Order: sequence, then structure tokens, then C-alpha cells
Amino acid sequence: MAARTIPALLAQGAATHGSHPAVVDGDTTLSYEGLRDLAVAVARSYRALGVEPGDRVAIWAPNRYEFIVAMLGAQYIGASVVPLNTRYRGQEAHVILDRSRAVVLVLCDSFLSTDYSTMLAEADGELPHLRTKVDMASAGRPGTLGWDDFLALGEQTPLDEVEKLAGEVTPDTVCDMLFTSGTTGIPKGVMSTHAQTIGVADVWADGASLTAADRYAIVNPFFHGFGYKAGVITSLTAGTTIYPVVTFDPVALMQLVQDERITVLPGAPTIFITLINHPRRTDFDLSSLRFAIAGATSVPETLFEQMLDILGFDQVAQAYGLTECVVATVSRRNEDPRHIAETTGPGVPGIEVRVVAGDGTDAPVGSDGEVWLRGANVMLGYFEDPDATAAAIDPDGWFHTGDIGRLDEHGCLKITDRIKDMFIVGGFNVYPAEVENVLAAHPAVMECAVIGVPDERMGSVGAAHVVLRPGTTASPEELIAWVRARLANFKVPRDVVLEESLPRNASGKVLKTDLRRG
Repeated sequence: MAARTIPALLAQGAATHGSHPAVVDGDTTLSYEGLRDLAVAVARSYRALGVEPGDRVAIWAPNRYEFIVAMLGAQYIGASVVPLNTRYRGQEAHVILDRSRAVVLVLCDSFLSTDYSTMLAEADGELPHLRTKVDMASAGRPGTLGWDDFLALGEQTPLDEVEKLAGEVTPDTVCDMLFTSGTTGIPKGVMSTHAQTIGVADVWADGASLTAADRYAIVNPFFHGFGYKAGVITSLTAGTTIYPVVTFDPVALMQLVQDERITVLPGAPTIFITLINHPRRTDFDLSSLRFAIAGATSVPETLFEQMLDILGFDQVAQAYGLTECVVATVSRRNEDPRHIAETTGPGVPGIEVRVVAGDGTDAPVGSDGEVWLRGANVMLGYFEDPDATAAAIDPDGWFHTGDIGRLDEHGCLKITDRIKDMFIVGGFNVYPAEVENVLAAHPAVMECAVIGVPDERMGSVGAAHVVLRPGTTASPEELIAWVRARLANFKVPRDVVLEESLPRNASGKVLKTDLRRG
């Protein structure tokens, strides 16, 4: 019987796959037994720090094996995990740590020359609930507890204590809280249970025909549902070996595929476009590649054909999901690659998909409407935000995505637009309201509007249309630098266009459709 909690999944993996590699991260290899044992050791350390079932543990780190065990160890004792985007600046992280009331933060100082603990210390406001910062890189920054010292603390906690807590974790225990900013720019914590998180993984593993023979290079960030649920947890359900990829370096990735005979390599379309066009691609043997999903943004119509013909994948697919329902649709097996490029496939098992017209009726085949989803793997709701939950999930259990799409005659979904203004840069969601708020704080900015514009490599990039205050000056470069100092780099507009005024409708609302048309 499939496991429905993380403790049961780890026990099942250890019993079934034993010494088979679970994670290979550079010189570190953890077997399935070793992964379970290390996750339990981390759980004991959390208990020594006073972490209780129901507490939140935040993780602000790149794709490393320590991220995996830091996450599983928290979930083992009934705490829920709050992953933070590695590109966040201190203030962005502070907001989520404050809203989630996380009691422990596991971070990775010195990653890409960034000290997360220092950035956080420089952010405005107190974090009274945050008791301990654990540094998996053990860089020795003030106020942090090194990884080895953290693990040593676990010896204070009896093994029986954590095993008792693990036994009390149920399929309905909250497993994780992934924060999404939404159109308001105010972060909302999307809550999922253990059963839902593993349910997403089971569906994904089945669609990919994953087995213990597969070797899965996870380029997608662990802080994102794609890398975490469709990556780490999915692999653990199938006995697959995980290869964390810490940063996307195309040559290093192709070397990894060749050396480790990687079979599964999902990612944002940007990754595959880069590999297909890389001048050194033919220097590497990529013949082991078997399966890929490219999702998260619009794709060139020839991409999937090129993934089959040039990169040599046996099977490719496109998927649609969002933080509130990580995997909603996936392409059918043996689908025509042109059709894969046009649609994201039908609803996955357990998820119903509707496209609803403005009058509340189902839109005809081929007609646009709002995408609604319902099923076991749709989120529980937003953390401590019943109003936002009620606005998103109707009394019949349908989650209103805010995305515009259409169903074809095969029941496959095509996403055509977004009711929300959100756009996706290289697989990362950007919410214009957040960028607009930062720009508006510049003393020279009177008003602004941020839109996504198509970009061949990234899918979309941001463009900010800005009206300056009378009597002030600011160059586009100055305004871009202002945003870059305050937000993650993927949120920074590629272009700033200085305008005399912004187009508006009769009620005064900015017409972003006019801006997109140029």
C-alpha cells in the first residue's frame, strides 16, 4: 500500500530500497536507509531546539542534500516546511518568516556569495517567533548554528520520542506551506497535507513511469513545487535516485547527464532551449535521457520535437499546475509533439478540470473561460486567511485559478491568458503588484505599471511603464537598479519605459492590455 505520510514514505523506502542510492550530491551519497536515518537524526535535532508538531520550519537554501533532510526531518515530527526562494532579498524573506511564524530557519550562507543571515538581520522589523538559524554551509556568521553542531544536538533527544511523534503524523497533517504572492503582492501560505503532497508525487511518478532504475537530475529549485513535490517526493515514491543540481550551468549539466547516465530531466523550457542551442552540446553523450516535462510557461511550437530529435528524449510532456495544485494536467503518453506544444494535456487522475464562461456555465470546446480545478490534491487553503480561501475555493470545492484557458476535443487544456496579471520569468512567478510597490517607493516615481513581455529564452520578462513626478528625473537604469537592490533578480524589469501618462479606462484603471499591445 502506498505511503500517505512522510514518515511512512521514508520507512517504506528504507525497507524496499535499502542500500540503493536515494541522493547523490557530489561526493555525498545517501542510500534509502541512510536518508531515513539522517532525516530521523535531523528530527531529533529539531526536537532539541524545541520544535513541536504543528510548528513551521523555514528553509532558505539551494538544491543540496541538506535541504532534503532538513525538510524531511521537520515533516517527520509533524512540523510543516516553509521553503523560501533563494533569490529573495532580506525583506522578502522577513515577510514570509513573520507571516508563517517559523520557529527555525535553515539557511545556506555564502551561496553565490550571498549571506542570507546578514540580509535578514538588515531587514526591518522583529521576528519574535524565530528562535534559531541553522547554517547548512557552516559559514560561521554571527547568530547561526553550524550544521554539524545542529546534528550533534540530536543526541539530547531520545529516539523513541521522535518515533512516537512520527507515529502521530496522519495523512491530514499539514506537510508544507508554500507562499505565493498573488495579485495583491501580499504573500499567502498555501497549505497541503502529507496525503496531498504524496498524492501529487504519485501522479507525477506514474506519468513519468519512474522506477528505481531512474536517475533524476533536479534542476527545478527545491523551494518550488516543481522541484520539491514533482522532484524530491516523487523520486522517493518510486525508489529513484535524486541528483540535486545547485545552479543551472549547461556544460556542467550535460557533463552530469553523461557521467551519471541521467534518465529524467524536467525543467522550465528555458533549460531545454539553452541545451538545444548550446555550441558544445555534441561534445556530450546525452543518450541516457528518457523523460522530460517542460512546463511553467509558453513554449515554442517546435520545442518538443527538438527535445526528441536533438536531445534524444524518449518521451516528452507538458504540464500545467500552480502552487495551489502543483500538477493539474499532464500530456498524454505517446502524444504528437506538436499537440504537446499546444496543450498541457488532460486532467491528471483525481483532478477535475472545467473551463467556465463569464455566466458560470461550461465554455464550449475551443472557447476561452476561467480554469477551475477540483480534487484531492487541491490545497487545503491559505494559512490563516479564510477570506482569501473562500474567494479561491467555492462551496462546491472548485478552485478558481484565475487562468484563462480552453479545452480541445480531446479534453486537453490550453492556457491562453491570465485573469491575473502574473507572468512567468524562466519558470518563476512574478506578480506586478509587488514590483509596482517597490518602484512606487522611488522618490521620482509618480505611477507605474508592470507587464510581462514575451522573451524567447525566458518565456517572459518584465517591462515597467513609469510616469515620473513633475520636476524630477530618473533614468531607466537608475530605476532598474532601485528594484534590483530590493527584489529577487527574476522580478527586476528588463526594460523601463518612461511615459507621459498611462492608458486608462473610464473608471481610471490602467489598461495593461494597451501597454502589452505597445
